[in-house]
Amino acid sequence: MLIGAGESLSQSGSSKNQELTIGVLALQGSFAEHMAVLEKLGVQAREVRLRSDLDGLDGLIIPGGESTTIGKLAVDFDLLEQLRVFGRERAVWGTCAGAIFLSKDARRDQPLLELMDITVERNAFGRQIASFETELDIPALEQVSEHEKPFHGIFIRAPLIDSVEGDTQVLAALEDGRIVAAQQGNLLATAFHPELTEDDRVHRYFLKMVKAALEQDQ
Repeated sequence: MLIGAGESLSQSGSSKNQELTIGVLALQGSFAEHMAVLEKLGVQAREVRLRSDLDGLDGLIIPGGESTTIGKLAVDFDLLEQLRVFGRERAVWGTCAGAIFLSKDARRDQPLLELMDITVERNAFGRQIASFETELDIPALEQVSEHEKPFHGIFIRAPLIDSVEGDTQVLAALEDGRIVAAQQGNLLATAFHPELTEDDRVHRYFLKMVKAALEQDQ
């Protein structure tokens, strides 16, 4: 179920954001960019590399990068099972490679968290030269912003969400219908990179998911 409509997490909500501590998996990839957005939103942000770094976190972002490398490093640092446990209890958002890492099926043998009922196609658009940008219609963002403008999606060696199962809901798709964002309860997957734009609406949407997950746990 998608998070319910409620108070916008705009500047008026920044003081409430200070009560949150969000981790960003910092094994590889664009973790610094996510950290910068969170800090601008008034959130306590923490780089996660060790199991102990997960202690006390309210939510976790898994950044873009190279999903095979992220998975192998998670195994090497003995993080894989702890990340799975965390994702069953708290909100987790995966961007690009992070979305692959969250999925139950990436159509190849690699370490995955297998938390989200999605099948993902890696590098769906080809090599780096095929990276592109486009405007996306994401109605769910109206829950955190009065602006109805499209979201500028940046796709860099991006995956696609081939299919969703169970109670997973599609949040955004390209004009041809191919899925680029989905949500299943407290789990969020985006094939694009919101952290590389000046638009923080997807981050604010995730923070609202974090708060919803915490409320359910009380």
